[in-house]
Amino acid sequence: MTVTATSVDQSDQLRPTPASGGRGGRLLGLVPAVASALCGVLLYVSFPPRPLWWLALPAFAGFGWLLRGRGWKAALGLGYLFGLGFLLPLLVWTGVEVGPGPWLALVAIEAIFIALVGVGVAAVSKLPAWPVWAAAVWIAGEAVRARLPFGGFPWGKVAFGQADGVFLPLAAVGGTPVLGFAVVLCGFGLYEAGRLIAERRHTRAVRRGAAAAALLSVAVPVAGAVAARPLVSDTAEDGTRTVALIQGNVPRSGLEFSAQRRAVLDYHVRETLKLAAAIKAGKAPKPDYVLWPENSSDIDPFTNPDAAAVIQGAAEAVGVPISVGAVVEKDGKLLNEQILWDPAKGPTQTYDKRQIQPFGEYLPLRGLVGAVNKNWTSMVRQDFSRGSAPGVFDIDGAKVGLATCYEAAFDWAVRDTVTHGAQMISVPSNNATFDRSEMTYQQLAMSRIRAVEHSRTVTVPVTSGVSAIIMPDGRVTQKTGMFVPGYLVQKVPLRSSRTPATDLGILPEMALVLVAAGGVGWAIGSGLRARRTGGA
Repeated sequence: MTVTATSVDQSDQLRPTPASGGRGGRLLGLVPAVASALCGVLLYVSFPPRPLWWLALPAFAGFGWLLRGRGWKAALGLGYLFGLGFLLPLLVWTGVEVGPGPWLALVAIEAIFIALVGVGVAAVSKLPAWPVWAAAVWIAGEAVRARLPFGGFPWGKVAFGQADGVFLPLAAVGGTPVLGFAVVLCGFGLYEAGRLIAERRHTRAVRRGAAAAALLSVAVPVAGAVAARPLVSDTAEDGTRTVALIQGNVPRSGLEFSAQRRAVLDYHVRETLKLAAAIKAGKAPKPDYVLWPENSSDIDPFTNPDAAAVIQGAAEAVGVPISVGAVVEKDGKLLNEQILWDPAKGPTQTYDKRQIQPFGEYLPLRGLVGAVNKNWTSMVRQDFSRGSAPGVFDIDGAKVGLATCYEAAFDWAVRDTVTHGAQMISVPSNNATFDRSEMTYQQLAMSRIRAVEHSRTVTVPVTSGVSAIIMPDGRVTQKTGMFVPGYLVQKVPLRSSRTPATDLGILPEMALVLVAAGGVGWAIGSGLRARRTGGA
């Protein structure tokens, strides 16, 4: 009889696996599940408002450790637990005013995508250079989440947690997919390097493999970020403009703010009049234009003369155009609209929000939702309609792109303002319904990523905070507090050059999706061949 020796992966010996029999065995079997959920929590902690971006690396290193070599059923469960650990705390703000039901339902659905990613990562984990394939699988999962269901929900993209990170310049190379890929690759690759180093058989081949894994996982993305640094610039290519942001605040936080629509409008008018007085007194520079937030006038100024009159008065007082966020009704359609209000001409240009929020601005499956909870249908009595054209206001030669609130999470909704000529970007938002949650900081981080991605100044006027001015290199130069009235005034650069990310658009993401598909296909084919060989 011939005995064949097989090598054992020493790091896999250290990984907890289900044990058979006894209470101790059952408890040990829970270790991978708990560890996966904790890795998800670690990824959450890497997101704003905490500047702990680097925690994403050990989060993915641990995730890779747990998934490597697993069967699909175990990988599915571990991936789902990772998703719950990540998304439950990240998205808790979705239930601030409407209760835990919608929050838990959203997380339960979104975590399914991460569970499927776990299966894909486990499948490719035995391939050569598996961290590359696995990182591409993660980005493919993000690509699907950004599109399905109901138009997608990109919140929680790994890139959105990297506004303070060393990899940030990669956003200018290939947008959020390339930035996220670099982070995930580092995490998986660091685990692989540690795994190879931990092996007891310190052969030359093992040392080469460890060095190659470390180079791939850390040196290449870091070198890429350093090489991309010249793409990040705040140089004024088309001159400068002085811009003012108005944060009027709301009477009270939560859903009831909309019940006091006139008060919200009056608060923004009042703060604009304060700015006008400061300009007259020489305490503030006169802006070239003023930006109000989304929902700063939930009263339609086209059908309500009193609302039009106070907006006109504010524009005349400050002496420059104001971009007003309003809710308007045209031809029976309800629209979330930005209106450029000129002090001499009145309303001159409009932009209608295109990526509207499901269950917030329109209600999918209205009949089913109403059967579950009639209160939810009463919150969204009439669905908003979508706009059809990119928003770029031409304000005396300065082209200001508009991505209203929720749209900032979608790559295409920001990019096409730049491809249509925007020299700076504004993200008017209304976060009052989410109280003092982390939502506003998560959204601010998105805007910082967009600034670097397209090399544009980004302004974020918000009803209740945090309003901010962001330079093209991602730096926040001014910001307000939360639930306080205020205004920000600053000279900002206008830019017209395009980054590779702007020019390439969806291509880097599609390339990574194809890499993921190729890796999964290779892994499945290898498994089938191995079974046939074993059967023979």
